[in-house]
Amino acid sequence: MALTAGTRPTLDHGPSKWLGGIVVANLVVQILIVVTGGLVRLTGSGLGCSTWPQCEPGSYTPTLRPEDGIHPYVEFGNRLLGILVGLVALALVYALWRWARGPSRRRLLWLACGVVVGTLAQGVLGGITVRMELHPGTVMAHFLISVALIVLSTLVVYLWRGADPPGSAERIPAPPVMRAVGAVTALVGTGVIVLGTVVTGSGPHSGDAEQPARLGFDPRTVSWLHADAVMLFVGLVVAMVLATSVLADARSLRRPWRLVLTISLLQGLLGYVQYFAGVPVPLVSLHMLGACLLASSLTWAVVAVFAGSLPGSDHRHEEQRVDRDAEEEQGQIADREVEQAHRPQI
Repeated sequence: MALTAGTRPTLDHGPSKWLGGIVVANLVVQILIVVTGGLVRLTGSGLGCSTWPQCEPGSYTPTLRPEDGIHPYVEFGNRLLGILVGLVALALVYALWRWARGPSRRRLLWLACGVVVGTLAQGVLGGITVRMELHPGTVMAHFLISVALIVLSTLVVYLWRGADPPGSAERIPAPPVMRAVGAVTALVGTGVIVLGTVVTGSGPHSGDAEQPARLGFDPRTVSWLHADAVMLFVGLVVAMVLATSVLADARSLRRPWRLVLTISLLQGLLGYVQYFAGVPVPLVSLHMLGACLLASSLTWAVVAVFAGSLPGSDHRHEEQRVDRDAEEEQGQIADREVEQAHRPQI
């Protein structure tokens, strides 16, 4: 994900070259755990491990019982990935504390600590969810906390890539109307994701293949309510895309909002297809992945609006080339003048 860059935080020498990889890896695993958690629910493997933190009473690993099928291994695999997510989050905090320097260091550390705390909370909530036999409320909270962790991880990537923080003197603040619409778009986008969890909690994929636990809402009604919210959201995103295309000082904001629009349209199309196809598991999995990508891209776009745009950023490289050409031409003129001054007079 390429962001409008300012000054990247300075680093110590040596192993600091790994920091960029850890920053990106943290975002990747936060998204991946949502996808595997979705597979747990969609395959009815939510109670593949009957207890927590052990998988079965007296054992931290699944027991071999043919009647259980793949369910214990799907759930256990997701738990193992959860451990990896926690380790990456801890590595992120250490790497930033050890190697990152500069004005963004404190912000990065606070965000990374938030990722660690949220990841630990996810582990505890996962255990509560199992012990409550996949109550839809805890399952929804489990997903929404993951979305919040994706938002925090995206902010870490945003700052790490060198984007200037909000209020930087090098940036031109976006117009108040654009910032207001951006904030409303973020709120509506949040509502879209929350309604999506309500749709899932009211549908056939509850997480337990034997005793489905569902919310008491009519799936058709909440699905159309979700679709209405998506239409409103897409309309706001289109408005932001048009605004960033028209306003001269907002050119550097075009790409993130165009990315949000692209993902939103694909998500909307996928949502309709999966609804009329009877919510097959592969399409629902892709829809969950799309929700994660939407949360990440929307975070980038909204923060970019509040951070402001770099003046003339779209033409920055062209202006630098013109400046270099002018300097070279001036140097050539100076050389010719020196040559003429030392030329013998006839």
